[in-house]
Order: sequence, then C-alpha cells, then structure tokens
Amino acid sequence: MLDAVVISDIHLGSENCQARELVHLLDSIRTGDLATRRLILNGDVFDSIDFRRLNKRHWKALSELRRLSDQIEITWINGNHDGPAEIVSHLLGVNCADEIVVESGGRRILFLHGHRFDEFIARYPLLTWVADRFYNLLQRIDPSHAFARFAKRRSKTFLRCAEKIEQDARRYAARRGCDAVCCGHTHHAVEKRDGDVHYFNSGCWTEKPCSFLTVIEGNVELHAWAAFTDTVLEESAA
Repeated sequence: MLDAVVISDIHLGSENCQARELVHLLDSIRTGDLATRRLILNGDVFDSIDFRRLNKRHWKALSELRRLSDQIEITWINGNHDGPAEIVSHLLGVNCADEIVVESGGRRILFLHGHRFDEFIARYPLLTWVADRFYNLLQRIDPSHAFARFAKRRSKTFLRCAEKIEQDARRYAARRGCDAVCCGHTHHAVEKRDGDVHYFNSGCWTEKPCSFLTVIEGNVELHAWAAFTDTVLEESAA
C-alpha cells in the first residue's frame, strides 16, 4: 500500500478540467487498484469559488472525494485559486493546511502548492490573466493539448518562473529539515533527484496527460494517469 497519492491543480469549474479521468482515479483509490493510506490535494482544487461554473462531472468528482474521505485521510493544501479553507473543508470533509510534512521510509517530504514563490502573479496580474486565457484557448482548439504544452515550454517567462519556484521551494524545504519537496502550481510535471533536497511537481488535471505522484517508503514517483490505467488493464487481462 502506498503512503500517499498526490494530485494538484484540478481546477474544477474550468472547461479544461479532466473531471472524468479524476473520477476514475478516485474510484481506483476507493476500490484498491491504487491503494493508499492518504490522498493529498496539493492546491487549486477549484478554478474559482464560483460554484455556478461546476458542471455535472465536476460535482461527480466532488461527490467521489467526499465519499473517499470516509475511507482514507485526505489533506487539501491551499492554492492560489482556491477559496477560504473552511469552505472546502466543510464541502469535502477533508483536512486543510497551507503545507504539510509527511514522514515516509525515514525521509521527511514537504508538500506545498508553490504559489507563494511566484512573484510574477503579484507583479503582473493583468498579464497573468491574459496568459491564462491564451493557454486555455490553445487547449480548447487542440484536444491533444500539444500546442498548449509546446507554447508553455517555449515561454522564457514561464521557464524562469518555474525555475524560481523550484529553487525557492528547495531552499525552504532544506530550512525545514526535509529531504524532498513536492509542489503544484506550474502545471508542469517534474521529478528531479539531484541535490540535497529532491524536487517534484505533480503537474495538473487540466492538461493531457494528467499526472500524479505516489509516495512509498520515502520514494516519490511521477506517473501519467493514462499510462497507469493502461498498466492496470494489461494486468487485469493477464
């Protein structure tokens, strides 16, 4: 059994939220195909606190989260898109925090969303809004999300912000005596095992392929949800 499954940047309420895949993941946890002691929602569960934007699939995902909270421990870490913690806590029946440290296999692993290290949002809110809208438009135009991924990875501004978040997160984790740090926020799935503090980013559930992290015996691994489901289907067929 895993010590933790970690997902971030679901953005319920967004047109690009992959709610169907999220429900499948939550069902896999509940049925034991992805057995874990804990689920960590590492920020931006919602795209905004305007619940009128939630469609039936989004409400289904929330229902699955609420149902799962009766079986395992779920921790929601506040992100920059989420509303007040008490709203999510009451709605989902989960624990809320700005950050948590999980001990696994003798290692201390820090989880936080990462937006506190993003100075670009505070300095350029209008430009951030425009960039988000353009990114979302690219995703709607191309269902494979290849154009959106290409644009993001070619953006020097995005790459500089992502690098700064990584560096600041590593330094902060080192001060807290942690061996690894796991963030979200950038929507850019990453696993880096160099240096004294390893860095991971769980990616997002608004861009294909959706990604998540697993933690077991101190080891953090990055997975694509599509690859995981293919593996499960192959094992079931065998």
